[in-house]
Amino acid sequence: MKLLIMSDTHSATNIMEKVIEQHQQEVDAIIHCGDSELNASYFVDTPIHVVRGNCDIDDRFPLEELFSVQDAKVLVVHGHKYNVKSTLMPLFYRAKEVQASVVCFGHSHLIGAEMQEGILFINPGSLQQPRGRKEKSYAIAEKNEDSWTVLFYSDEHILLEKVTL
Repeated sequence: MKLLIMSDTHSATNIMEKVIEQHQQEVDAIIHCGDSELNASYFVDTPIHVVRGNCDIDDRFPLEELFSVQDAKVLVVHGHKYNVKSTLMPLFYRAKEVQASVVCFGHSHLIGAEMQEGILFINPGSLQQPRGRKEKSYAIAEKNEDSWTVLFYSDEHILLEKVTL
């Protein structure tokens, strides 16, 4: 199973569309963790799971989305309602509450992946305003048998970092 995860595109539709075009045939789900700053109608008739971020004004986006892909239950949030810039604990408790095995979030614009008590947390960084590094980024998460591999790429599709959990 493979997931394409992006966040914090802040109206950069050209970058977002290039990333989707690059990977859409190889992934099982496409996820946007909020702050697209687009109208919800932009995503109508697309297979993208999109949530509302703190910079999104269209309230037709849900604050969170929970869906299943093969044997994984995926929770998508932006993160601003869970204080993710300081701690993952509120988000961890929400994941436990909804029995999610994967949590995708943004808001901090910082890439990262970690496993906590069997729950994979992924922040793909930002495709428009990166923090902590100069490269704009997105993530591809892939599950193989008992492990996850999360690859972070630049907007130019250059591998930035690999995390195996």
